[in-house]
Amino acid sequence: MKTSRALILSAIGTVVAMGSLSSTPAVAADKEKCYGIAQAGRNDCAAADGSHSCAGQAKTDKHPSDWKYVAKGTCEKMGGSTQPKK
Repeated sequence: MKTSRALILSAIGTVVAMGSLSSTPAVAADKEKCYGIAQAGRNDCAAADGSHSCAGQAKTDKHPSDWKYVAKGTCEKMGGSTQPKK
């Protein structure tokens, strides 16, 4: 009885651990931050100017402090910048 309970608890722990790992987005080395292209509510993280601290909080389209991850080398082609504008 103790063995089956330990096995079940171990399986549950594994599932929980895998779930927490998959919820953390991994950014591939072939991505870069592209400022000035994010649509309102569609930015990837905090604004460079400190106006908000989390993803999805951009208030306007294409604000120069909001960014999204894009494939390296494509940012300027999309009309963005790899550095935040002041």
